[in-house]
Amino acid sequence: MRNATVRTRPLLAVLAALALAAGGCSVGDHGSSSPGDTTVTFRLWDDQVAKAYKTSFAEFEKQDPGIKVDVQVVPWADYWTKLPTDISAGTAADIYWTNTSNFGLYADNNQLLPIEDDPGFVRSVVSLYTRGGKLWGVPQLWDSVALFYNKDLVAKAGVDPSQLTWDPTGAADTFLPAAHKLTVDGSGKTADQPGFNAGSTKQFGFNAAYDSQAILWDFVGSNGGTWQNGDAFNFAEQPKTAQAVQYVADLINKDHVAPSAADTNTNGDKTLQLFTQGKLALFQSGPYNLKNVQDGAKFTWGLAPLLKGPAGRVSVVHGVAAVASAKTKHKDATVKVLKWIGSARGIRPIAEGGYAFPGVTAAQPAFVEYWKKLGVNVQPFIDASTGTTFPAPVGPRVGAGGTAARPILQQVFLGQLDVAGGLKKAQDAANEASKG
Repeated sequence: MRNATVRTRPLLAVLAALALAAGGCSVGDHGSSSPGDTTVTFRLWDDQVAKAYKTSFAEFEKQDPGIKVDVQVVPWADYWTKLPTDISAGTAADIYWTNTSNFGLYADNNQLLPIEDDPGFVRSVVSLYTRGGKLWGVPQLWDSVALFYNKDLVAKAGVDPSQLTWDPTGAADTFLPAAHKLTVDGSGKTADQPGFNAGSTKQFGFNAAYDSQAILWDFVGSNGGTWQNGDAFNFAEQPKTAQAVQYVADLINKDHVAPSAADTNTNGDKTLQLFTQGKLALFQSGPYNLKNVQDGAKFTWGLAPLLKGPAGRVSVVHGVAAVASAKTKHKDATVKVLKWIGSARGIRPIAEGGYAFPGVTAAQPAFVEYWKKLGVNVQPFIDASTGTTFPAPVGPRVGAGGTAARPILQQVFLGQLDVAGGLKKAQDAANEASKG
C-alpha cells in the first residue's frame, strides 16, 4: 500500500455513537434514517479490487434489496486531492478507503464515524487505525514484506535466499556477498570480481531504492532504529536509523548491486520491471506485487523471508481500512454495509480473487489457497506479519511530513547529500510540514 498526502483540514461537529448489532462494528449516529431504496456510495483507488467488491455487494444486495452500493473508483493519482475537496464540500462517499498517512487528520477533526472493534479483525490493522482510544475504520486489506527471488539466478550463483542476513558492521553479513554474486556486468563479471564494470550492469542483485514500505523502514527496523516518536518524526536522532540508511544507500552508490536512484526515484515500478524482465535476482516487496510478478515473470520464482538484520527480521505491516463519513445521509444503510465488509463473507471475494490478504482473519485461508493453486507459498508474508513489525508512520499530518521529506531523502539515495546531514534536513522539513 502506498502513502500519500492531504493538505486540507476542514472541521466538523463532534459525533455520538450508534451500536451495531451482532456481527461486527458500531458507528456514530445522529438519528435514524430509513434505508428504503437507499444508495450507499463506496470509494476506493484500486480498479482490480473494485471487481471483488462488486461481487461482494451483489450478494449483499440480495440479502438487503432495499440498499444498493455504488462502487466508485478514483485513481491513486487523484485520490488524495479529490477526497479532501469532497469532504470540505460535504460530497464525500458514504464509505471510502483510507491509509495510515491520511486517516488521522479526519479522525482528529471528527469527520469519521467511530467503529466498534471485532475480534475477527486483523489485529495489526486495528492497531494502525486506533487513535484516541477509538477504532476509526473497518480493516479491509493488509500487507507485510517478503523476498521474491528468481530461482534460476540464485541457483546459478549458489545463493540461498532464505538465509540472508545484513549487518552494517560486516561481521555477520551474508547478504552483501550474495548481492555481489548476483550482480553481473555486460562482460559476465560479477560485482565481486576484479574488472567488474558497474556502468554496464545487465543484472542487479537487489532492489535497494527509496521505497519506504518495502526497503527503507524494514532496514531501519531490523537494525533497531525508529522513524517516529508519537506523531513526530525522529529518524535523524537515531544512530541505528542513520546506520541502516547508510547501508542501503551504499548498496546503490558504493557496492553497485542495485539500480541507480536516478532511475528508481523517478519510477517507483522500475525494480518491479527489472525483476519481471529477469534482470533483478532479489526483489523485496509486499503481496501487492504478487499479481504483477505472476503476470509479468516468464521464469520460475519463489518467496523467502525478508532480509534479517541485527534486530532480526522486522517487516512493515500496513493496511487499508474502510471509513465512514460523518456526514453520510444514510447512516442506517451505511452501518449495514460496514457490517457486511467487516464480515468474512463480505470480504471473502477479495481473498478468493488473490487480490490481497483480507482484513478479516477468517477469510485469510481463501487468499492462501488462491496462491497455493498457482504454486506460490505466501507463508513468508504471514510470518512477517506475526513476527516483529515496524509501524507505518501515523499522525494527522504525517502525509504532509512524508511529502516534505521525500525529495531530500531521494537526494540521499542519489548520493548528493550525506546521510547524517540529509536525515537532519529531511526530519526538520517533515516536522515543520506536519504542523499544518
